[in-house]
Amino acid sequence: MKTIKFFVLAGVLALSVGSTLAANRQIYPDPLQAKADLAAALKTASASHKRILLDFGGDWCGDCQVLDLYFHDAANRPILEANFVLVHVNIGHMDANQEIAEKYGVPLHKGVPALAVLDEKGALLYSQKTGEFEDMRNMESGAVTKFLLQWKPSSPAARR
Repeated sequence: MKTIKFFVLAGVLALSVGSTLAANRQIYPDPLQAKADLAAALKTASASHKRILLDFGGDWCGDCQVLDLYFHDAANRPILEANFVLVHVNIGHMDANQEIAEKYGVPLHKGVPALAVLDEKGALLYSQKTGEFEDMRNMESGAVTKFLLQWKPSSPAARR
């Protein structure tokens, strides 16, 4: 019985430490950086024939942290890197970069993380309307895989 209690306690401690570490990861740059990052992404996407993936959120958002972990796991990283230019748009505490979200039809009041997909010229292809990923911590990495595969370019330049 003591052994079981030990392993339960160890598991709870590991989850607690993991959550704390994830919450302290910096993913989203300073909100003032968003316009410059978007401009750079447009140049890169045009030159490489990739799509732009806008990720609206903040480092305070646990679901945003999980989404970023899923973006970079073994299943999704190759798809992401081969087909998208990822731009993290810091929304502060729902008080920054509202104009960028509005421009691309992302209703931040529905929850974050929120995503938009642009073509290589910057034209909007998709924006989340109903907070589809706002509960990312209760979703599987496969939901991100499905999303990336759905929105990757279909051109011969696209890989994977």
